[in-house]
Amino acid sequence: MDEGPPAPHRSQARGRPLQGAKGLGWVGRELEVTVGPVAHGGHCVARAEGRVVFVRHALPGERVVARVTEDRQPGYCRADAVEVLEAAPDRVERPCPYSGPGRCGGCDWQHVAHEGQLRLKADVVREQLTRLGGLDAADPVLRDLAVEALPGGPLRWRSRARFAVGRDGVPGLRRHRSHDVVPLGDCPITVESAARAVLDRRWPGAGAVDVAVDSAGAVTTTRLDRRGVPTSTRVLRPGADVPAEPAGRAARRAGGRDWEVEGTGFWQVHGAAADALVGAVAAYAGVRAGDTVLDLYAGAGLFGGALAPAAGDTGRVVCVESDAEACAAAEANLAGLPQAEVWQGEVDAEGLTGLLEELGGTPDVVVLDPPRAGAGPAVSRVLAGTGARAVVYVACDPASLGRDTAVFAAAGYRLAELRGFDAFPMTAHVECVALFTPSR
Repeated sequence: MDEGPPAPHRSQARGRPLQGAKGLGWVGRELEVTVGPVAHGGHCVARAEGRVVFVRHALPGERVVARVTEDRQPGYCRADAVEVLEAAPDRVERPCPYSGPGRCGGCDWQHVAHEGQLRLKADVVREQLTRLGGLDAADPVLRDLAVEALPGGPLRWRSRARFAVGRDGVPGLRRHRSHDVVPLGDCPITVESAARAVLDRRWPGAGAVDVAVDSAGAVTTTRLDRRGVPTSTRVLRPGADVPAEPAGRAARRAGGRDWEVEGTGFWQVHGAAADALVGAVAAYAGVRAGDTVLDLYAGAGLFGGALAPAAGDTGRVVCVESDAEACAAAEANLAGLPQAEVWQGEVDAEGLTGLLEELGGTPDVVVLDPPRAGAGPAVSRVLAGTGARAVVYVACDPASLGRDTAVFAAAGYRLAELRGFDAFPMTAHVECVALFTPSR
């Protein structure tokens, strides 16, 4: 039995929905429900008295007592499973003492065996691509999808994190859908040296602290004020007793070579994710000598740099990135690849159209790794209009991938291949690599 904080009372929440009401006043009430399928966002779907209940800390098929935590819409509410009456086979004891109903909101699946997490994530990807992408559930691309575990297991994988800081200077993470900071003595999914660098100290006056550990073991902490503005950065290198101001960039390793990024700048947070994604992208892209390749949302040039050697001396790889610091890192990373170049600018429909005109021809391969919101319909339509033989899409949100898949399909591109990677164990997040090719 899995118990949360003590309840004030239990109710079957009987009553009729009020016309025009934002919610029905169910917050704090408890419902005995049978949990239905997993949904996007780290919860499962149940029903009570004609309403949908999004239940966290539960598993499909379980019978639980769900305490309502949020009730702002007439058609649905949110709840935590505070007591498990009938447990699913994949339920396990949580390895993190700070996880659970009413506690830290950083993880979604601490109560689920790792193999079970992989199945849940595959189910979510399928559901989003059928519902939002318009694909048939029987399509072999979806039917055969299995989310792949990365090396290292489900704990101590997170090499980069942001910890919140309370008004008292104590660091932690926020409760789910709350601004409340839960103080932490440890974060078991974070690399230990990074967790210790933040959680063993107080941070008076700070609003948050970013931390990252690089492939050489150097730990970089960046203090942010309550507006989110960085105020100071320090680096602790292996063997050093005293933190020092940073010199140069953080070292990363992927695709058989070294890369540089800003100390807490963007890089895959799982230590093994960059390698796995580079391998998947390269296999789907199939770059040939003489190809023109576009690497959009290029960051520090990871994918463009990995694909450039295959394009050869007669090829061209154009990396497009909006962030100035990431562009500077990409310039350094690609310095030894004459066929690769870095363009600073936003990836939008207008900018892409101008870029394509300047290139004077159709790209052979397009790789894009957009933010969580996805590429969006305008950019997706421009990319489908290029006629590229392969569009390789790296997605950190299956809902965004689903919406963009529908746009690609309407513009004449089909989802030909798909792989999922568990780059965020213990959370509901999943990384996907999709290959779009012309339907004809």
